[in-house]
Amino acid sequence: MLGACTVTKSGNVTTITVNVAKVKAYGQAGINAVSTVLSIAAVASAIGAPAVAVIETASVALSAALSAFSTAAGSSVTVNYDDTTMKSAINSVLADLQTVAADLSSAITGASSTVSSSVLSDANTALSALKTIVSVFEGILGVVSMSEPAMTEAQALRILKVAA
Repeated sequence: MLGACTVTKSGNVTTITVNVAKVKAYGQAGINAVSTVLSIAAVASAIGAPAVAVIETASVALSAALSAFSTAAGSSVTVNYDDTTMKSAINSVLADLQTVAADLSSAITGASSTVSSSVLSDANTALSALKTIVSVFEGILGVVSMSEPAMTEAQALRILKVAA
């Protein structure tokens, strides 16, 4: 589950060696989750244009954070937790993933009474996969997650069509 990084501590300094490809995969999973859910016409219609715009805005922010992280990190990166630039880039990807997940969750909940159960199931599967990725990412960074992932990281990435 912790394949995206290794964590070592020396005194008060925590050093994280980040698997850049995994973080990129997590970010792409968020972008793909938005695309998957919004491509379900019944869901997009049920939540309405304003909600779709909010979700798309969050997805654009995630894409920008992912691009900034990719540029800064290159192919590999080691982060000392006093390295505020890289820590901020990683935290930005996580924060934007969390926003995308929350926005999609609200939208799906709002649409649940107006779409068929099979459509709702497809949207919830994508959301569950995204929440798994967020949970795994939080675990990697030492953020306490309140719930157990609904599936494995590999299953979630496969559902969201991301190769890690």
